[in-house]
Amino acid sequence: MVVVKELIKKTENKLDKAGIENPAFNSLCLAEKVFNISAQDLIINPDLTAGGDKLAQYEALVNRRIDGEPLQYLLGEWEFYGYRFKVGEGVLIPRDDTEVLLRACLEILKAKPRAKVLDLCSGSGALAVSIAKETDAEVYAVEKSKKALPYLYENMKLNNAEVKVIEGDIFECHREFEDGGFDLILSNPPYIKSDEIKTLQKEVGFEPRMALDGGEDGYDFYRFIIKEWSRKLKRGGTLAFELGEGQYETVKTLMEAEGFGNIESPLDFGGVHRAVYGTLKQK
Repeated sequence: MVVVKELIKKTENKLDKAGIENPAFNSLCLAEKVFNISAQDLIINPDLTAGGDKLAQYEALVNRRIDGEPLQYLLGEWEFYGYRFKVGEGVLIPRDDTEVLLRACLEILKAKPRAKVLDLCSGSGALAVSIAKETDAEVYAVEKSKKALPYLYENMKLNNAEVKVIEGDIFECHREFEDGGFDLILSNPPYIKSDEIKTLQKEVGFEPRMALDGGEDGYDFYRFIIKEWSRKLKRGGTLAFELGEGQYETVKTLMEAEGFGNIESPLDFGGVHRAVYGTLKQK
């Protein structure tokens, strides 16, 4: 048997030496999962001990973390905008950056009661589910990946959110939607340049490439959505995207060319243009 508090500290040092960011947080999160405890429990009972199978499980997860597997996958879930989302192999991990897009969409929807909303490349459903929970909108979500779809359905159920899911490829299924049907279309699309993916941090390599790869210049999905999905918006409807760093001006130009105006781009805490949205002009 070992004292859990001492084990967590020892593991923190081990993760730190392995170059893992936030080693204390990682060590504690894994302990909370395996030993079914909280940080508060350790304060109340600092001499809490564990051993046997639980100890082996914890050590196995720590080693997987050292090998680069994302903490979120090891925990099996992650929080986004105050909601819990199941995550794992085959689905993109919800990130704080995406909350910039979500907050922009929630602000837009304040002026659009009972709006019809479409989330493209929905993945875990973080955006679609959050919008369904936070507004009275009728929310649709399109996702292609057979690995991501089970997470989307599970997260709808977990959060008691009503989302209409379309299992399809956004490069093909646009033909199945009527023109002029949506008040808001949003997407956190793949936007990393194909040849840059191999240069990203080790953890990202565990996430699905199809959720990251935006083509040779990173704009494949933006171009297609702006050109082909814009007609699915009502006149005066809004198109909104998450952005990679340095992509704002190009996406803005693409949107303007397809008849969007009033284009705005909220910044993240680092001052980066992390999202963009614009209104389809009335003819």
